[in-house]
Amino acid sequence: MADADMLRSLALSLEETSEAPHFDRAAFKVRRIYVTLAADGLTANFKFTPDEQQIKCEMLPDAFLPVPNAWGRQGWTTAVLSELQETDLRDALETAWRHALPGRGRT
Repeated sequence: MADADMLRSLALSLEETSEAPHFDRAAFKVRRIYVTLAADGLTANFKFTPDEQQIKCEMLPDAFLPVPNAWGRQGWTTAVLSELQETDLRDALETAWRHALPGRGRT
C-alpha cells in the first residue's frame, strides 16, 4: 500500500525533481508540475495525457479518477494512495514525470 512518504521518496528520486508548496499541496516538478500531494497525504493529483488517464482509470478504478472539471479533461487525475501498490505508484510517477522533462511539448 502506497502512502505520502512513499510518493515523496519516489518522486524526489526522479532526475531533476524538486518539491515546493503549491497552494495547500506539495508540488513535485521538473520544468513544470507533474504531481501534487494533498495536505492530508491521502491523495495525489497526477498530470497524464487524456489517453493515459483513461487507461489508469480503467485498469485501477478504485485508485484513479479524473479530477472534476476542465483540469480532469486535460488529463489531471486523482489517485487514492492507499489503493496503490508501490509498482503502480512508481509507474504513475514516471509517466507523469516524463511530461515535465525539459524539451517536452505541452501535453
